[in-house]
Amino acid sequence: MKVIISRFILKLSGWKFVGEIPSEKKAVVIAAPHTSNWDFIWGKLAFVAHRINTTVLMKKEFFFFPLGAIFRSMGVMPIDRSKKNNLTDQLAAEFKNRDELYLSLSPEASRSRRPVWKRGFYFIALKANVPILLGDLNYETKTLSFIETFHPTGDVEADMAYIKSRYKNSKPKFPDMFSIGD
Repeated sequence: MKVIISRFILKLSGWKFVGEIPSEKKAVVIAAPHTSNWDFIWGKLAFVAHRINTTVLMKKEFFFFPLGAIFRSMGVMPIDRSKKNNLTDQLAAEFKNRDELYLSLSPEASRSRRPVWKRGFYFIALKANVPILLGDLNYETKTLSFIETFHPTGDVEADMAYIKSRYKNSKPKFPDMFSIGD
């Protein structure tokens, strides 16, 4: 039923997924550009419509009744940021403990303009030995797609420059709030 409802909402709003669904069972998915709360909604609807289970992270403080149950049902994983936990190690272990995992993150880590992207997604993928799926939200064409499947090389500077370059033609909801460091 969720699949049908998600497809209906996407169709009604004019959004569509284009391209191929990756065959990988485990990956870090980066979603960019991230300039609006709507980015999460359109992305989640597209994943549900294509029967792709994704996990996103959220501060554990938001997991109070009844929101905790709702968030968990949506694939949201609570993260305790108050402790000195190594989140990269925790998430790499999650990849090892699961048969399938698409961990969706925004490299910008904010809806504000961020010329310097966070690199946590990169180190998680590297440590877990999984690829990074470059997801794109295009508000001009109302399309969602995977630009490519990227395998981190360990050269973080070169890899980050390459990843960011793949988003140079992205069309965010609020263009002034998106930066690839230009």
